[in-house]
Amino acid sequence: MPTTTAVVYSEKLWVPLWWWPAGLAIAALLAAEVHMGAPGLRAWLPYLLLLPFPIWALYWLSRMIVQVERDEAGNGELRVGRAHLPLGVIGTAAVVPGTAKSAALGRQLDPLAFVQHRTWVKQMVLIVLEDPDDPTPYWLVSTKRPEDLVAALARPTPGARN
Repeated sequence: MPTTTAVVYSEKLWVPLWWWPAGLAIAALLAAEVHMGAPGLRAWLPYLLLLPFPIWALYWLSRMIVQVERDEAGNGELRVGRAHLPLGVIGTAAVVPGTAKSAALGRQLDPLAFVQHRTWVKQMVLIVLEDPDDPTPYWLVSTKRPEDLVAALARPTPGARN
């Protein structure tokens, strides 16, 4: 009998809303600099070429999704962007507060760690792996709801109901 998986945690890490008008204003300013009152093609071409760029760039920066899927047996997968990790290899998960983020990304960072960092997200989750075949010691993932992600990654206790 095929098992069905359910999404138990999902979030998309959008850039802050104030970045959108700021990006468009910068593009409009650059287009106005190129235009500078010139007639003809130079009057509208800079706006046509430069205004879509911040929309594309900010949407591209907002494409990361953090998602946890589980089936009835408790097996599942953590997806962070294009990367995925079976839940069975996760040892522990801990919240990295915003005050400890620079230390976690600085001198304490293992060069073999998998990092998905977004500068506008203050908190992170440290996910320690227990896979002897994988050289990656841990994942460090930005998230806006770290406690919810840690709870979704926790192994279900036998006989417990969701």
